[in-house]
Amino acid sequence: MTTKPPINPSKAMQSKSHLAKLGIKQRGHEKVTKIPIAFKSLDEITQPRIPKPKWLRVKAPTTSEVRELKSILREQKLHTVCEEASCPNLTECFSGGTATFMIMGDVCTRRCSFCDVAHGRPLPLDENEPANLADTVLKLGLRYVVVTSVDRDDLKDGGAGHFVDCIQKIRQQNSAVKIEILVPDFRGRVDKALTILNQAPADVFNHNLETVPRLYPAARPGADYQHSLKLLNKHKERIKDVPTKSGLMLGLGEEINEVIEVMKDLRANHVDMLTLGQYLQPSAHHLAVHRYLAPQEFEVLKNIGDELGFEHVASGPLVRSSYHADLQAEQALRYS
Repeated sequence: MTTKPPINPSKAMQSKSHLAKLGIKQRGHEKVTKIPIAFKSLDEITQPRIPKPKWLRVKAPTTSEVRELKSILREQKLHTVCEEASCPNLTECFSGGTATFMIMGDVCTRRCSFCDVAHGRPLPLDENEPANLADTVLKLGLRYVVVTSVDRDDLKDGGAGHFVDCIQKIRQQNSAVKIEILVPDFRGRVDKALTILNQAPADVFNHNLETVPRLYPAARPGADYQHSLKLLNKHKERIKDVPTKSGLMLGLGEEINEVIEVMKDLRANHVDMLTLGQYLQPSAHHLAVHRYLAPQEFEVLKNIGDELGFEHVASGPLVRSSYHADLQAEQALRYS
């Protein structure tokens, strides 16, 4: 008869302590205080908010359509980036019965100081999520779906396999649905992630650069500008007929010439589609808005993007990566 080794109380307590921390959300000040700021202090960045101009005023998310869609999402245990990132277009998109689904939970392993998604130690993946997502897409009658995720640096594949599971389940339910994936950078695991993702290629492959490289230390700690370009380039090399897409937030302190250089970098790496939108500060603890760009400035940048050869450029104060994504992709996908 074998005897079990005695339980080490110290290790047992550590294990329980670790499990207790899983899924706990850090937001606002608690989230951003540990970000290493390379070029200025956090106190300098988090200045009082500049009043929003009139063209950025949107309706509060209180319509019946919004309440109904939120109810369906909670029933299926799903999350949307619309809610978690406090998107200004939530009412318009939810009222139209569309949403950008955020898979792999609502806790991110990164501390990006522009983003309102919570930071912490994520829970294990929900094996039922792909099926629940597919059921919801079918129930809502969607013809174009955007699937994004939190960063999951705790997973060996960065979550690439879970993206594939979700794509396959959606297509099993309805093969006519067009799927756009907005992926994280898979920190240092580009080849491995793309090998997995290519098992079930999406219709559009999206990865946001978010801002100009000079601002990465404050805005995207843990990310690398050249690494993100490599991810977009390598995907296009492997699957030439799948459009690639990226997006930038403006108003963080970038110079226009820096934005144009990023646009040139994207074209040099064969990116087909571009979104440009105004950054909005989620809370007083996030990166402050340096300035609000006028709609005319977005129009100028759109024209420059067109001249550079992008298939489609969506540029405007309220434009977001997944805002009207079906319309943005129409030209590149050649469907109506």
